[in-house]
Amino acid sequence: MSIKDRKKDHVDLTTSGEVDYQIPSGFEQFYFVHNALPEINVDEVSTDVSLLGRTFSFPLFISSMTGGYTDAGAVNAIIAEFCEEHNIPFGVGSQRVMLEDPETTSSFSIVREKAPNAFIASNIGGAQLVGGLSKEKLNLLIDSIEADAVIVHLNPLQELMQPEGDRNFKGIEKGIAQLCKDTSLPVIVKETGAGISAEVGKRLLDTGVKVIDVSGAGGTSWAKVENERTSNKNPDNDFNNWGMPTLECVTQLADLKEEYDFELIASGGIRSSHDIAKSFCLGADFAASAQPVIKAVVENGYDGLEQLYQKWYNQLVTILTLLGCKTPSELAPGHLKLKQ
Repeated sequence: MSIKDRKKDHVDLTTSGEVDYQIPSGFEQFYFVHNALPEINVDEVSTDVSLLGRTFSFPLFISSMTGGYTDAGAVNAIIAEFCEEHNIPFGVGSQRVMLEDPETTSSFSIVREKAPNAFIASNIGGAQLVGGLSKEKLNLLIDSIEADAVIVHLNPLQELMQPEGDRNFKGIEKGIAQLCKDTSLPVIVKETGAGISAEVGKRLLDTGVKVIDVSGAGGTSWAKVENERTSNKNPDNDFNNWGMPTLECVTQLADLKEEYDFELIASGGIRSSHDIAKSFCLGADFAASAQPVIKAVVENGYDGLEQLYQKWYNQLVTILTLLGCKTPSELAPGHLKLKQ
């Protein structure tokens, strides 16, 4: 099966809603401490949040998922237009297919055409950094979309479930360190749903990574995605729920802020602004999501994405008001309590 066909399989399965983790993200363990005297005017509440020195209108990074197959250009175009309009960041899907098949470049490059001012990140798999990424390939990744950052995604679980997946993960850490030296752009490292621990977080930060996106368990299970593909004749469903819950990843990595200067993105099962706000209370600087966004676009185009955004925006404004906060940056551990 070609990479293009595999990419289409991925989007079809993830938007079906049938490949989510059975284990929750962990945010449901907490409730907000209601403030009956918020002493705040709703009109003064702002959802603006900064990431990598740039201020965005809402703390949602639309995570990497699409690119490299026939319909991906249309999906990417809608997301790019939306991000341009609403000033929120966006990461394209893995550009590995573009390096192997230049004909797919347009499904990625269209994002910059549609969003000349938006923050857009390139994306390459960690396995593609083993042995180093040539300057020519790195420039192609970045220049094709005039990228503002480079995302490296780590997905050993997904690759091992994928019959045609990579099997060599030796040298990725060294490859990330080299990438950080080879580009002046900030490097963001994310998992793809199985999470990043504090121990791995330290190793990544020591290489020069500026942002860690935990992408913990609780949202889409990419092991399950691979096991559900009809082309996978030997699925191993015992790994469908392998991973660290997003909550655990966020709390572990937030503790590293005492030692390292970096920014933390919470993702993996972010399904509402309740999840976004809770992640901020626990130490995240931003949140990210993919499945709800792609699903909204696939089902209802730009209007579907606009409806989702307005719902989440209104939710966050309401949550901040009920907690007596003017901005997400004011959210703190004291705004949450563990359920008994």
